[in-house]
Amino acid sequence: MKNLALERSLVEQLKNSLIASCQPVDNGPMDKPEHIVAMALATLAGGAKALRIEGVENVRAVAKVVNVPIVGIVKRDLDDTEIRITPYIEDVIALAQAGATIIAFDGTDRPRPVDRLTLLTTIHQQGCIAMADCADFAGGKLLHDAGCTFIGSTLSGYLDLSQTPDEPDYQLVTDLVKAGARVIAEGRYNSPQRAAKAIELGALCVTVGSAITRVEHITSWFVDSINTAQSDAS
Repeated sequence: MKNLALERSLVEQLKNSLIASCQPVDNGPMDKPEHIVAMALATLAGGAKALRIEGVENVRAVAKVVNVPIVGIVKRDLDDTEIRITPYIEDVIALAQAGATIIAFDGTDRPRPVDRLTLLTTIHQQGCIAMADCADFAGGKLLHDAGCTFIGSTLSGYLDLSQTPDEPDYQLVTDLVKAGARVIAEGRYNSPQRAAKAIELGALCVTVGSAITRVEHITSWFVDSINTAQSDAS
């Protein structure tokens, strides 16, 4: 059964706030638990109210030194499914034991090793609060109606990487808010202006990752811009 007291507390804590996704580039120089802990502490010092952390060991390391909600996920690259985010029941249990407050899972309607509603039930059985990373309104509405506390726009635009849009999916946020969902806006919110717009549209809070914690990505934006300017001038 869902922990309603925890749910109410989290909704109040996260209202109009920033969740910092401290997920470095895989296998990059920052991809170490001690660096992720440092990122987490730095984002909290900047005003973030919660953290999104990938990996059981990283969640455990961060949970030891912070007193804010942690959205825990496990990412896997599996051969027989495109589902990457917290695909297994064992992932849910391990994240809960490591100290995650909220556990996020892929909420899309794609072939998967474990049914979405089974994962949702398992999260509640572990005493945690659930977040569904969704790609469209249908999936978000289904999981909201099933009792998932937070619905993320996380995967909108990412199911077909050959056609990833530049802008966030503001329409999805709007539609989910109108349906009564507590929306965590996520996905391409890489500027303060975009984050503010999500709140204006009714999102409960906003998750920002690359623009804050992926040094390689941030650096490449500047390098690409400089190279484009140089090319245009020549």
